[in-house]
Amino acid sequence: MATSRKRKDTGPSSNCISRANKCVRLEDKRHIAAVILARGGSKGIPLKNIKLLAGVPLIGWVLRAAVDSKVFDSVWVSTDHDEIERVAKNWGAKVHRRSPEVSQDCSTSLETLQEFSRCHPEVDVICNIQATSPCLHPHHLKEAVEMMTKQGYESVFSVVRRHHFRWEELKNGEIRSPEPLNLEPARRPRRQDWDGELCENGSFYFATKDLVSQGLLQGGKIAYFEMAPEHSVDIDVDIDWPVAEQRVLRFGYFGKDKLATLRLLLCNVSGCLTDGQVYLSSTGEEMLSINNRDLTGIRMLQKEGMEVILISSSDDPVPDVFAQTLSKKAGCKVRHLKEDKQGELKRLLKEHKLKWKEVAYIGNDVPDVHCLNRAGLSAVPSDAPMVVLNAAKYTCQRAAGHGALREFIEHILRMKNTAKFPEEDNNF
Repeated sequence: MATSRKRKDTGPSSNCISRANKCVRLEDKRHIAAVILARGGSKGIPLKNIKLLAGVPLIGWVLRAAVDSKVFDSVWVSTDHDEIERVAKNWGAKVHRRSPEVSQDCSTSLETLQEFSRCHPEVDVICNIQATSPCLHPHHLKEAVEMMTKQGYESVFSVVRRHHFRWEELKNGEIRSPEPLNLEPARRPRRQDWDGELCENGSFYFATKDLVSQGLLQGGKIAYFEMAPEHSVDIDVDIDWPVAEQRVLRFGYFGKDKLATLRLLLCNVSGCLTDGQVYLSSTGEEMLSINNRDLTGIRMLQKEGMEVILISSSDDPVPDVFAQTLSKKAGCKVRHLKEDKQGELKRLLKEHKLKWKEVAYIGNDVPDVHCLNRAGLSAVPSDAPMVVLNAAKYTCQRAAGHGALREFIEHILRMKNTAKFPEEDNNF
């Protein structure tokens, strides 16, 4: 007889010892794998799984939570698409190239997981994480794994509690008559007097290999994990996107970095603060365009105690007169880098007694890749080359010179506020 247990989303707890960024489960030696299904042929939203949501590919949100949870022996993305494979690897996942047989519109998630299980017999427990659940946090997965490893459940799935009165539609010819399913109309309960109902939110499903091979994701000794409503976000159609973006900005998991420690923003002048164009007057004077929104953003960040330094590199120098005017206008230093960018920035950080994790960096070209990878928080304008886009933690929706810097600054301020005043669910 299967049993059910209520496990509420009460915050993070630990059931593993972390060694060299790997989780060692003391009670259970089974191979537990996270598997995210990401087919390239989405009909509702084309390539939905890698579309940017709040500056991050949709699949990146759940991959970051899975990797940072440190409870999986392996994290996989099952896909049939080259671009999804590239994004998955960039976010720390292994890739299983699914066969054409399970890549059809009619293919089910269970069929795809069964193929994965056959191809990877070393995996004993599969956690199917939905790519469309961007408010998943590491501690949700940690507690669910604990239920599988410490409490002996064979399957655990996520739910959310809903207080919806449901009716069944009965059709009798042309007449449609509704019948109540979960209430007595004459005795409608108040919300506070009703426990509500548990609904699958599709965020994750844990199941043993044996259950998956039998065609089941829920079975055996079964339990549910109750997630808070604010973390139960699912994206199916385009109309969900703006709502999900607002939700994830408030309740999403942004990584384990201590963003409250950011102390310095470095920004390329050419290609980030400007749009890369040079304007020539009739007298031969060169002019550059600066967006006032970006200058306002710099002042916003300075009010919060962060220093801003604008940088000009030797391969694309900013004229001295322009640099002086810009420095006065923005109220910050403009630093000319005369040699290699990496070496000069290393010396700059040494002067300021800072480490890269205390730096936010916005760049736009190949020489910036190293800095983007090392910075505590990094960004690129939307029109940056692909190789640079891949290196950044945040991709702006705006182009260079059109408010990209302001957008990144607003993102920094949101993240610093979350790190400084974390809600219970952010305490990972």
